[in-house]
Amino acid sequence: MSDQDHSEVRRHLDRLAADGIDVVRVTYPDLIGTDRARDVLVEELPRALEHGLAFCRAVYHTSPQGDVVPVSGGLDAGLPDVSVRPDLATLVALPWEPGVAACLADVTDPATGAPAPESPRDLLRSVLERCREHGLNPVVGPELEYFLCEPDPAGGWRRYAGTPGVVYTAGLRADPDNHLLRTLRQVRDLRIGVLSGNHEFDGGQFEINLLHSEALSAADRAFRFKAAVKELARREGRLATFMAKPFNDAGGSGFHLHLSCEGGDARNVFDDPSGAYGLSATARYAIAGILAHAPALAALLNPTVNSYKRFGPDTLAPWLIDWGLDNRSAMVRVPPERGAGARLELRLGDASANPYLAVAATTAAALLGVLAGEEPPAPLEGYGYDTTKAAMLPMDLSAALDALEADTDLTELLGKDFTDSYLSYKRNEVERFQRHVTDWEFTEYAYHL
Repeated sequence: MSDQDHSEVRRHLDRLAADGIDVVRVTYPDLIGTDRARDVLVEELPRALEHGLAFCRAVYHTSPQGDVVPVSGGLDAGLPDVSVRPDLATLVALPWEPGVAACLADVTDPATGAPAPESPRDLLRSVLERCREHGLNPVVGPELEYFLCEPDPAGGWRRYAGTPGVVYTAGLRADPDNHLLRTLRQVRDLRIGVLSGNHEFDGGQFEINLLHSEALSAADRAFRFKAAVKELARREGRLATFMAKPFNDAGGSGFHLHLSCEGGDARNVFDDPSGAYGLSATARYAIAGILAHAPALAALLNPTVNSYKRFGPDTLAPWLIDWGLDNRSAMVRVPPERGAGARLELRLGDASANPYLAVAATTAAALLGVLAGEEPPAPLEGYGYDTTKAAMLPMDLSAALDALEADTDLTELLGKDFTDSYLSYKRNEVERFQRHVTDWEFTEYAYHL
C-alpha cells in the first residue's frame, strides 16, 4: 500500500477504535445474492487489505443445501481461491451487534488481480461502465417485500400474524409484536437509505422502501437490507424470507425496480414534456429494450424454481410482456410523476433476486433498447393479463434460462464467463428439483395408485 493508503487505513482504524469497535465483518454477495462473510479483528484489518482474505471460489457454486455444483473454474480446477479485500468506503457499525462494524468487499482472482468472473458486484460495475460510455448514469429505487414466519408448534414455520385484509397498514393491527418498527429503526441506523415501511397484502408480509440512488449504491443497499432483515428476524427467533412464493394460500413477494437515467449534467434524461406520454425518446427506447429482452431478464429477476409459482392471473405479478401508464397490472409501469421524478418501474422481479444481477440485467436491457432506438408498442389500457394482447413470459425457470442463453445481445453485455457460470449453476437447480419427490406428489398419488 502507498503512504496515502496507509494513512487512509489508519484514519479508519482510529475511527473504529473511538467507536469501541474491535471486529469488522467483511461481506460480499454470492451468485444467488446470499451474503458470504468473515469476521476480522480490527488489528488484523491492514493485513486483510494488503493480502486479501482467501475464500474458495466454489462458494459461488454452492447451492442453498451446501452442494458444490460442477461449474467451470470450481471443482474442475481443484477448488481454487478468490481474494476478498474490504471496501472501507462502505464501513458502518452494525446497530444490533455491539463492537462490530461491517463492510462490503471486492473479490478478485489472486493470479490475475482481475474481478472474479462470478462476482455480482463487478458484473454490475461493468454494465454501468458501458452505460456511461453512452452518456447514461442509471438511477435505481428498490422496493422489496418479505414474509415473516415464526416457529409452528406442529413443526416447521407458519406466517406471523396472519390477519387478512391489512394491506398498506402499520401498527399493532397487523403487527402485534411491533416487528416492523424495530426493523425499520435498526436498518435506518445501518445508513442504507431506508424511507418507510408498511404491512403488505398477505398476512405476515411486509415491505420496506429504500431511497433511489446511483445504481451500484442502490444494489449495495438492497443487498445489505436483505441480509439485515434476515439477521434481525433470527434475533427474534423468527424467519424472514424473500422467497418468491412461500405459501400456497398467499401471494408472492416482489422486487420492483424504479429506473431512471441521468445525463452528463445530472438531469433526468427520461423526462421530456414535449415527448410522447411526457417521456423522452431515451425513456421510450429503454422501455422497448426491457420488453424485447424480458424473457431473458426473467432468468435473473425470477431466479428460482419457486419464482414461477408467483405468476398467474389476478396475482398483480406480471406474466405478460407489456407496459402501461400508471398501470400496476403491466410488467413495466410508468408512474405519473414527470420532471425529476420521471422513471419506469419494472415489476417483473421477485424478492429472491440477487440485487446486483437484477439491476445489472435491467440496466443492460434498457441500454440495448436505447442503442436500438425503437419505440415500444402502445401502452396497456385497463386491467391486463390478456394473452391476446401481449406475449407471455417464460413460465418456468428452465424456459427462462433457455431464453437467457439465446439472447446473445444481452449475454454479450453481461459477459460470457458470468453467463456460462450462471446457466450451469441454475440448470443444476432445475435438475435437482425435477428429481425430487414433493409432498404434493405423495398426497396426490400414494393412496390411490
